[in-house]
Amino acid sequence: MDSESTVPTCYRHAAVECRVRCVRCDRSICPDCMREAAVGHQCPECVREGTRSVRRARTLVGGRVSTTPVVTYALIGLNVLAYLGELVRPGIVDRFALVGARLAGPDGGWYVYQDRFPEGFRAEGVVAGEWERMLTGSFLHLPPTEGVFGLLHIAMNMAALWRLGRVVEPMLGRVRHAVLYLLSALGGSVLILLLDDPGQATVGASGAIFGLGAAYYVLARRIGADMRPVNRFMGLLLLWLVVSAGMTSWQGHLGGLLAGGAVAAAYAHAPRDGRRTAVQAGACVGLLLLLAVASAIKVSVLTGGGITQ
Repeated sequence: MDSESTVPTCYRHAAVECRVRCVRCDRSICPDCMREAAVGHQCPECVREGTRSVRRARTLVGGRVSTTPVVTYALIGLNVLAYLGELVRPGIVDRFALVGARLAGPDGGWYVYQDRFPEGFRAEGVVAGEWERMLTGSFLHLPPTEGVFGLLHIAMNMAALWRLGRVVEPMLGRVRHAVLYLLSALGGSVLILLLDDPGQATVGASGAIFGLGAAYYVLARRIGADMRPVNRFMGLLLLWLVVSAGMTSWQGHLGGLLAGGAVAAAYAHAPRDGRRTAVQAGACVGLLLLLAVASAIKVSVLTGGGITQ
């Protein structure tokens, strides 16, 4: 047989003649299968094998690097959707607010700023077994019927979430950022449950945002950043915590700050080896269990004291 008449064909497309070989496996490849390499061309299988062997970039705490703060955008979207839901169905605030009672009184007015609700008002909420309020309250804000106060409440919180989320999420990765945010929200809710008036309803994402602020501080120290702007930011955050004691739920702010700082510290100081993810997950689960036990004990005390009667 004449050797010149024998033309190699692509290993993937037997009917296609080709004269190019993969520089790694030396198999013949057609133009459709060619993948440019530093030198010559590679086949698709060798490219996939090489991709698996390349170590993916990771964040400081071991998360996947992401340039787009998707979780932050999603959280803002959920808060805005909940606010729009209040426009369509105002009673949604009653159903999901923290901790103990409805926001609306029998006369249809809102009693967000009052320590005591109208007489005859029956306490409900977490004490009645509606545990979902521990999270849902963090996605609600003062209702639109509060006028400018309602708009300022969500506007200020979303602006803070926007600024902090775009800094913290790329440092943590999406999953770790979402876990820190939710645990911070829970931390704020639990401290409200423990220390606030059980009949006082509370809403807002402030606790979770304070948790992001604490994470920003912890991570900045971990990477050795210039702490002067970070310290100024934390000074303003702590000042707001003190000032808010006379206006809003400082318990929620402090609880979020402590929970967020604890989670961020576990992220940042976990051993940088194969145990890192397990240590970080264990710390988050431990905090979740601590919050759950504290809440259960408090609810048991309130129930025994007749708060639901």
